[in-house]
Amino acid sequence: MAEFTLHDLQCFDAVVRSGGFQPAAAMLHRSHPAVFAAIAKLERQLDLVLLDRSGYRVRATEAGLSFHRRAQSLLRELENLRVHATQLSMGEESEIHVVIGDLCPRPQALGMLGRFFAQCPGTRLHLHFEAVGGPWERLVDGEADLILHWVDKSDARVEWVDLCEVPFIPVVAPGFLPEGIKQPITPNEMYTLTQCVMRDTARHSVQRDYFMIEGAPQCMVADQGMKKEIILQGLGWGHMPRFLIEEELGDGRLQSIAGRHLPGRTEELVAARRRDQPQGPVSNRLWDYIQREAPIFRATEIHSTL
Repeated sequence: MAEFTLHDLQCFDAVVRSGGFQPAAAMLHRSHPAVFAAIAKLERQLDLVLLDRSGYRVRATEAGLSFHRRAQSLLRELENLRVHATQLSMGEESEIHVVIGDLCPRPQALGMLGRFFAQCPGTRLHLHFEAVGGPWERLVDGEADLILHWVDKSDARVEWVDLCEVPFIPVVAPGFLPEGIKQPITPNEMYTLTQCVMRDTARHSVQRDYFMIEGAPQCMVADQGMKKEIILQGLGWGHMPRFLIEEELGDGRLQSIAGRHLPGRTEELVAARRRDQPQGPVSNRLWDYIQREAPIFRATEIHSTL
């Protein structure tokens, strides 16, 4: 089989996405005959019919759809390579991807990032919000330049900056617990009550089940704000980061049920990146900036929970 060219793949991709040879030619700034010839050559080389030309609009055959999915992966990698080459030639990254996890105090985190990127107008910040194992998975998969979450500190691939500790406390609304349940409350006593838990946004990693009582009825939520509101309305109970419920604990709208059998836990919030991958100048400046800001971040968070 003769080798097909990148030009052939680009023409095929453009035809599938635009639904015709003429719009594909316009998309690629090439002539209609050139695009038509590239597809015909590609089909001959592969010995496959990639396009169904019997209708008003051409469309991919089943073989064409399968081939197109693989071709798109290659073309995306090519685009990423072009972006990387541009970054190298410019000296600075054109974009930075940061993932903020569900246990991160967002006002402090967004304020810290906002102050830095205000000084980097040539670099676009892509912000992503993930929960439970999602941030770690994005970092390991190479989809994030930086995460603000917990990490596995034993993993040699990552380096981190400690930001603060985040206590998680089991809480209920007044009147949620049935009569007769008294401290210290056991997991068995909570077995029949609806537990509100965060949905893990990790796509292929082992799902984590922090605080979950096996077999208990569950209410799954996507973010801590919804979880807090469900608990406040007496629709469930759950563990919440203390910084999000300090006011409600103070005025009695929420009550802690922490005790010997439901102690809660404290997570370490860090800024983390891959140490085994090259970092650009903006990424390195951001890392240095976070190291300088970490004591301020920590002091602000501690003050907000007093």
